[in-house]
Amino acid sequence: MSNSPKNSPSGSWVVVYLAPNLALAEMVKQMLTNEGILVMLRSIGPPHLGPSGPVEVMVPRVEAKDAVQVLDEALHGS
Repeated sequence: MSNSPKNSPSGSWVVVYLAPNLALAEMVKQMLTNEGILVMLRSIGPPHLGPSGPVEVMVPRVEAKDAVQVLDEALHGS
């Protein structure tokens, strides 16, 4: 799991969190959405894993710094 933005092939979106499964990715998405941050989820695991596979939580590049701050505060209490 990562909390630092990294570039994605989709260009203007960056990965701010790598969730181990869809349930956690949805929780992170809700956290960020509640703060007014646009979020996109992208499954990166083999298709047969379905919701059990890893999921990238992505935000627009311009919102990445805010998203990382929200996640750091929520997940690490910083």
